[in-house]
Amino acid sequence: MPSNNIAALNTAAAGLRAQTARMKVIAENIANASSTGANAGSNPYQRKIATFGQVLDRATGEKEVKMTRVVADKSDFKLRYDPTHPAADAKGYVKMPNVNTLLEAMDMREAQRAYEANLNVIESARAIASRTLDLLKK
Repeated sequence: MPSNNIAALNTAAAGLRAQTARMKVIAENIANASSTGANAGSNPYQRKIATFGQVLDRATGEKEVKMTRVVADKSDFKLRYDPTHPAADAKGYVKMPNVNTLLEAMDMREAQRAYEANLNVIESARAIASRTLDLLKK
């Protein structure tokens, strides 16, 4: 397989790993979209955001994308009036997570499309390698 083809495979594989990690963070956000604190005054689940960076693969010398860290979303928690809830404050308000499920669904779809694009790169590289081998056989 030509080295350009291997580099394309490595880059696409790194993209797959990055988008998989991103989808796991998004899934955690969706799963905890209604997770409140356990008692009065405690904070609910805080939305997480995956951040990406460019890293150098020392083995190949190629630059690849990688999820570098997961950070907490600093946006405000939502308040819901429910004086019977165990996590309600003195005024009867419960802090709700700062997760917007519609936004998370859109982020998940974007991550899925990026994942599919990387799969298409791998399939194209495989097809090129297969055609090259077929030409060499003749």
